[in-house]
Amino acid sequence: QVQLVESGGGLVQAGGSLRLSCAASGRTFSSYAMGWFRQAPGKEREFVAATTWSGGSRDYSNSVKGRFTISRDNAKNTVYLQMNSLKPEDTAVYYCAAALYLAAGGLTYRNKYDYWGQGTQVTVSS
Repeated sequence: QVQLVESGGGLVQAGGSLRLSCAASGRTFSSYAMGWFRQAPGKEREFVAATTWSGGSRDYSNSVKGRFTISRDNAKNTVYLQMNSLKPEDTAVYYCAAALYLAAGGLTYRNKYDYWGQGTQVTVSS
């Protein structure tokens, strides 16, 4: 069982930056691929970024590529999402997710993830 707690959301102006954190419980964090998804009002939850258990592979949605960076610190059981050059369309609830030993080819698929956090709100004003 893995519990995930996101933090770092908030209100920021367009062009600004935020860093989201996701702290995971459990002793096997390093065995899990970690992903970030987001859901805007009235829309489906969509893939944002993910990294394999080792951190050796990362994947990003086209809409955030070049602006967002995912990283993980297995010693701290934490995964981060650094978000730069934020746009109003980035406004959403951001969710952290974990998937045991998920390979790089499956990182973008929401249904591959076993555990989810409660989400943190990110609001970007224009």
